[in-house]
Amino acid sequence: MNLFSVKRCSAPFSLSGRWDGPEWRGADVLTVSNFLPESSDHRPRVEAKSLYDEHSIRVFFKVFDRYVRSIHTGYKAEVWKDSCVEWFVQPKSDKGYFNFEVNCGGSLYASYVEDPRRIDKKLRKSTNLSFETCLTIERYHSMPAIVEPEITGPVEWFIELNIPLKTFEPFIGPLGPLSGQAWRANFYKCGDETSHPHWAAWSPVSELNFHRPQEFGIIRFQ
Repeated sequence: MNLFSVKRCSAPFSLSGRWDGPEWRGADVLTVSNFLPESSDHRPRVEAKSLYDEHSIRVFFKVFDRYVRSIHTGYKAEVWKDSCVEWFVQPKSDKGYFNFEVNCGGSLYASYVEDPRRIDKKLRKSTNLSFETCLTIERYHSMPAIVEPEITGPVEWFIELNIPLKTFEPFIGPLGPLSGQAWRANFYKCGDETSHPHWAAWSPVSELNFHRPQEFGIIRFQ
């Protein structure tokens, strides 16, 4: 099972997209490199970092990509159809998990999933995070909101998230101090409706379905 260490922020900082900035320099780095066989021959290089403090968790993606597209915007947009990165996380083993999906243009789709089994291609039990809650999730994106036509040449893009801990607690109760806790999680890259569709995970998944909490890896808060 994949393991990843999340370090504590040394001091508060604003999102700026500086992958090598001093605030991120000591963070561990993982790679999202387990591509599903259904993918095209496009294999973007994807790295991610994460940090935490007593108020929030930060997740930072760096993508070396081609065939980049972003056309879905607004609340509950189908961002996974664009060039997209995703963080799925299950803070408590006896509760559901959260999925945060962001296309390269910064549009966010977020929900809490209690039963990922599907009925007519829809999850059996999931709740979209409210519009107001999504507004509290800070985002930095290096690409414009709309990328159309698709960029076929090489391009590097970034997504940086700051997710308040209060995002989780209405669904699963108080989290307590994060230090020493271990959560289940996975990091993904996809592009369902780009010219070169692809699906990749940090912790390998056994089928073309990211909603498999039993295959999440472990993140541990230092």
